[in-house]
Parts: sequence; C-alpha cells; structure tokens
Amino acid sequence: MTNAQVTALQYGLIGFFALWATALIPQLIVLHARHGRVRLRPVLTMAAVLLYATMTLAVTFLPLPGPGVKRLSQTVQLHPFQWIADIHTELLKHGLPVADWFTTQTFQQATMNVLLFVPLGFFARTLWKRGLIGTTLIGLTASLLIEITQLTANFGTAPYVYRIFDVDDLLNNTGGAMLGWIAGALLLSLVRKPVPSTVELQPEVLVTAEGSLAQPLGRERIDLAQVR
Repeated sequence: MTNAQVTALQYGLIGFFALWATALIPQLIVLHARHGRVRLRPVLTMAAVLLYATMTLAVTFLPLPGPGVKRLSQTVQLHPFQWIADIHTELLKHGLPVADWFTTQTFQQATMNVLLFVPLGFFARTLWKRGLIGTTLIGLTASLLIEITQLTANFGTAPYVYRIFDVDDLLNNTGGAMLGWIAGALLLSLVRKPVPSTVELQPEVLVTAEGSLAQPLGRERIDLAQVR
C-alpha cells in the first residue's frame, strides 16, 4: 500500500467519524421514539454503511492533485483484462520470475478493486434484499459513476484528470459486488435454519363402542403455534 493510499484512508476515517457523530444523535432519537428503546443493530448497521462509503470515496478520489504533480499520459483504458498483460510487463521490467506475479503492484491493485466492492454486494444482499442480478447492476452502476467522475476531473472541480478511466476497474468492481452477494447469501443460509411448525397425523381407523368401523381419519395438519 502506497503512502498516498494510507493518507486517503486516514482522511476517509476522519470523514466517517464526522458523519457518524452528526447522524448518531438523530438516529438514537428516532429509534427511541419508534421502539421505546435504542436498538443496537440499526446503530451498528448505519455505522458500517457510513464507514464503507467514506473509505470507498477516499481511496477512489484522494489524494487530490497538487502543484507540481505530473499529469497522466493516458486517461482512458478500454481493453478488458489489460491488467494481466501489465503484470507480465511489470515482471519483465523488474526482472522478477513468473512465480512472483502475485507480488506485483498491478495484481495488488486489481485485487483491491475487487475487495473494494465486496461490502457493497454484501450489504445489497443482507440489508437491501437484492438478488444477484440487481446487485450486479448496483455494483456496475456505482463503479461506472466513480469512473465517470474521475474521467471528468471530478466534474470539473479538479484542475485536470488525475485518475484513469479503466474498463478493468468496472469489471473488477462488479465482480467484487457479486462475490459480496454470494458471501451474504451464504451467511443468511447459515443463520436461517428452518424450524418445523407443524406435525402431520397419519390416517387411522377407529372402532366404535358397538364394534363397528368408523370412517378413517383424514390427514390433519396441526399448527403448533395456534392456540386451541
């Protein structure tokens, strides 16, 4: 991780505490008014979403370009899976063996782009109850919005374009959202265990006091939760 990324994460953490401190008191008031008590789960959920949002914005837009920073020679990359060829180029440049491909900065950057959107997919499944297709669209849309913002120099607020519009970022971010959805689905399948609520009676033949056969009882489904 570079010094610039560490600085971005620090600013993201500061932004999280500022936003959470602003939103926490109103949330506590609303929760107490609605439920008569403060529920911990919504508080932690909002904190997790805010933390993810601020850290994501920080690492994708910070640090801003300062004076004397060299401008990019390329601002658009439209070749899918170019990062694979870039790993080979980086290995040759530094004279590294092919077995060290996972140590390259290119691979680490691609991995970070995947991991960056895993929480988004997890939230989409567990909090917002979205399906895999909906989560994929959310991940693609969010990533595309970030890339367009970078391509337009933060919609003209930055002096020049300082991040590359990369189609590989779109693919990796979207893939990360899908992995997050899968992780959320697996978690929900583990915590939601089916509890049997009914028992089934088999048909039986009853004999009356006179010795004659009565009609067999049909199958009856009894709800254990029903008060009789």
